[in-house]
Amino acid sequence: MINTAKHMMLEGKPAIGAEVGLGSIIATETMASIGWDYIMVDNQHGNWSDHMNLDAFRSIKLGGSIPISRVRHNEYSAIGRLLDQGALGIIVPMVNTEEDAKTAVNAVRYPPLGSRSNGAYGVKYFGSDYLKQANEEIFLAVQIETKSGLENVDKIMAVEGIDGCWIGPSDLALSLNVEFESKEHDDAIMRIFDACNKSKKIPGICCFNTQMTKKWLSKGALFVTSGADISFMIEGSNATLKELGR
Repeated sequence: MINTAKHMMLEGKPAIGAEVGLGSIIATETMASIGWDYIMVDNQHGNWSDHMNLDAFRSIKLGGSIPISRVRHNEYSAIGRLLDQGALGIIVPMVNTEEDAKTAVNAVRYPPLGSRSNGAYGVKYFGSDYLKQANEEIFLAVQIETKSGLENVDKIMAVEGIDGCWIGPSDLALSLNVEFESKEHDDAIMRIFDACNKSKKIPGICCFNTQMTKKWLSKGALFVTSGADISFMIEGSNATLKELGR
């Protein structure tokens, strides 16, 4: 079991992924086969059921990508369930304090780093060494996306067992009451990147298009998504209709 996306980032190379939220296994497998470093199954805002997650993670592996999932909320059983089903990375939303970060680590890591329970029904295809490799190979990113998270970012990113962050730029702008991509917004994102670098953690961010992705890659982001299944569908349809004069 090798998490190639995580190893890329640890080597200083950006891992570029895409989000899937439509709840379509066929669309997910298709996305995974295109060449993304990882596919993020969005259980916070996406249309995924418990049983569909298992199929989605397997389809992503079949497509040649790494399965990562954003959990609905920072809760022990919710996180453990996604890992048991085969996620090789977890994104935890709304991490606002050092204690929130420690809660996430406790759920993701086996002892001695955490207290994850061993009940792996969906991960047998990773092989018999899963237990030995899981703490090292599973990627854990916390979302810094509120004013409180920004204020506590140094303590959050210093928590052992956290691999990096994945900034939620829209929620961050809302929480700070600033315009998206304003100077104040960009400064806040760079503040989070600086905290990641200070703690030797991986800086990441949710991007919505190639222009935004290039911008933050140039500023040091290593863990980025560059769009989602629904946005690619909309953009592709709009481009085709425009070209056809409709």
